[in-house]
Amino acid sequence: MSTPRALLASLATVLVGLLLAAAGGTGGQTVGGVSVFTVCVLLAFAVNWVVFVPSWLAQTEHYYDLAGSIANVAVIGCAVVLSDTIDMRRIVLAVMVGVWGARLGWFLFRRVKVVGKDGRFDDIKKSFARYLFAWTMQGLWVVFTQAAAIAAITSTSSQPFGVAGFVGSVVWLTGFGIEVVADWQKSTFRSDPANRGKFISTGLWAWSRHPNYFGEILLWVGIAILAVPVLQGWQTVTLLSPVFVYVLLTRISGLPMLEQRADDRWGGSEQYETYKATTPTLIFKPPR
Repeated sequence: MSTPRALLASLATVLVGLLLAAAGGTGGQTVGGVSVFTVCVLLAFAVNWVVFVPSWLAQTEHYYDLAGSIANVAVIGCAVVLSDTIDMRRIVLAVMVGVWGARLGWFLFRRVKVVGKDGRFDDIKKSFARYLFAWTMQGLWVVFTQAAAIAAITSTSSQPFGVAGFVGSVVWLTGFGIEVVADWQKSTFRSDPANRGKFISTGLWAWSRHPNYFGEILLWVGIAILAVPVLQGWQTVTLLSPVFVYVLLTRISGLPMLEQRADDRWGGSEQYETYKATTPTLIFKPPR
């Protein structure tokens, strides 16, 4: 991507974020005449841009995921602080997003520190415009993933926690638990020198080739279910949040990249080909 195109892409990314804010903030709470949702979107971009500057100067990607985590926690905290109404639904949503953001950011930050780098940035960090685009996209990722939660927290509508609240909480807990356990199992597997050069096919990884992604998608479905009762009008657009996560992980930056990397490394191996043929890519299925 050339410099002009990368700069235009960053501008377009911000505009998409503002369009989401216009929909998610419709009928929502405001501060100083501006929707709280819009303030949250601007904060998500601002956090990433602030951390981008020293990262560009030092030519390091070590703080990319950490910045995403900080932005996630800061945005959901901003939504709560600037909202006039606090009830059980809003508190639970804020805790869910905050815990998820802090845990994932710290996990990814530790991983890049151990590995020493993130190969995704080898080329793009050499270009100011392309590297800026990567950080701007992370800002958009922050607001799109938690859009339903932000809209629900900043909504002027209040409803009893009810069945949707409990169902959403159970779905979120299930997804979060799967993601945490899957990440722990893979980290433990990789830390054993005896497994160097091997792929994991035990534990949850015997049920799915990407159980952590399955858990990630599931937990955002839970948050959407929890948010539904208080969304009004254009705010329902934010229910695209779990759809966005699904598309991102299965069509763009997740599965395609990891599957190709695995095929390049272990393709042709009888053990790997058997594992790939008998284990679903994403959705859980008991091992044979």
